[in-house]
Amino acid sequence: MKEFRDQVAVVTGAASGIGRALVDRFAAEGMKIVLADIEVGALAKAKSELEAMGAEVLAVATDVSKPEEIEALAAKTLAAFGAVHIVCNNAGVAATGPLWERSLADYEWVLGVNLWGVIHGIRTFVPILLDQDTGGHIVNTASLAGLTIVPGNGIYQISKHGVVALSESLHFDLAQRGAKVRVSVLCPSFVRTAILDSERNRPAHLAASQEGGATTAAGLPEELVRQLIASGLEPTQVAQKVFEAIRDEKFWILTHPEAKHRIRDRMEAILEDRNPEFSLGAALARDGLDGK
Repeated sequence: MKEFRDQVAVVTGAASGIGRALVDRFAAEGMKIVLADIEVGALAKAKSELEAMGAEVLAVATDVSKPEEIEALAAKTLAAFGAVHIVCNNAGVAATGPLWERSLADYEWVLGVNLWGVIHGIRTFVPILLDQDTGGHIVNTASLAGLTIVPGNGIYQISKHGVVALSESLHFDLAQRGAKVRVSVLCPSFVRTAILDSERNRPAHLAASQEGGATTAAGLPEELVRQLIASGLEPTQVAQKVFEAIRDEKFWILTHPEAKHRIRDRMEAILEDRNPEFSLGAALARDGLDGK
């Protein structure tokens, strides 16, 4: 895409974090914005602030794990604006800990939002983009955790590896069809978001199986993970990289080049038929992070 003014962008998980930064960036280009989020209060606040900036905004409370709510989101988008041009399947949550200690509810919640939310977004919005035949772009939010593996982060990694595979498959399917629709997959490392507090939006029927706070991904103390997130990229920086990828039709959006060694190390281990290994201290040191 080269023209953005008056085009329509739909973003899930739009009321905070990366999603909120995306809609701000799109609004700065003069786009019409559709905000989708499960957090109603934050959604209303984002809508009000964007309208104060002069943006034309539609806000739709949406649980992305439910296909009927994504379908309703699409229907309301078309009713309000008549078309859609960018879809960011961005909503995400996290639950960490050893895989055998997590309940089925943990799996259902994380996979329902992170993976099934993207699946529902693709199944609903791609046919619309194809029928319009005017181009468009799908951005799926994965993670560096979709390209690497560390201890203690299994369910999240399963979901994000799925999003990467789904995105690559979609890219090839659209290319074979000769479609004008393009795809990007966003794979950030630490970003200043509230991902560790995503339990606030967890449905009651999928209640947590255990109390959090002891350790998180890779066996790190939660306090350290919060410090790493606090020192990570600003969401606005990520949004700028996403915008550039849409403009330049780039598939991979790797926001942390200093972490690419993790991807390379894993690929080399696979090609050399070596068993998986992980050293927390070495990984953080090579990322330029302090693991103490």
